[in-house]
Amino acid sequence: MEPPGSTTLVVVGDEASQAIRSIERFANVQAASLADATDDEVARWSASTSAPYVVHDHDPLGHVAAAWVEFFDDQSTFGVLELEIERAMDAAGRREISVPDYYVVLHPEVLPVTWKHWWLGVLAAESPTRVIPWPSADASLAALLRRLPTGRAWPEVQAWLPRVPMSVPDLVGLPSADQSAEGA
Repeated sequence: MEPPGSTTLVVVGDEASQAIRSIERFANVQAASLADATDDEVARWSASTSAPYVVHDHDPLGHVAAAWVEFFDDQSTFGVLELEIERAMDAAGRREISVPDYYVVLHPEVLPVTWKHWWLGVLAAESPTRVIPWPSADASLAALLRRLPTGRAWPEVQAWLPRVPMSVPDLVGLPSADQSAEGA
């Protein structure tokens, strides 16, 4: 779990470790590449700091994201996606994981299409200001820390993760046919 009072950012993308290294030297930032760490290791590492900003590349919803992408890319089954959602909801309920304050998505323009829909569609639909597309994996992240957007916090994962299988790429964030008919 993140330390009280810290703002947590998870950096995602091929250059995440490079981006994290670019801001490690700042005194108000605790930053590390933890992509291969367990949720428990990340929680212990995060709790050991009093820095205002905690930045890493361990996505607590990474298994859900991968299962969603694989399902819609016809590489996995619906059952795998359901299992990963259930596991994430159970872990969140036990306070073993929590969604970071912000996701910083590096170079979203070069992401594979389904991954782009996950980051900028499924996740952004739940809290639009908490998913930030970022064009560079350099020290410009320090400037981002100084001007993070405000907005509603993430809803509890139990409120939105069960809807993830119905979030279809290319349609995420668009009004449903029922909503469109109501507005007509």
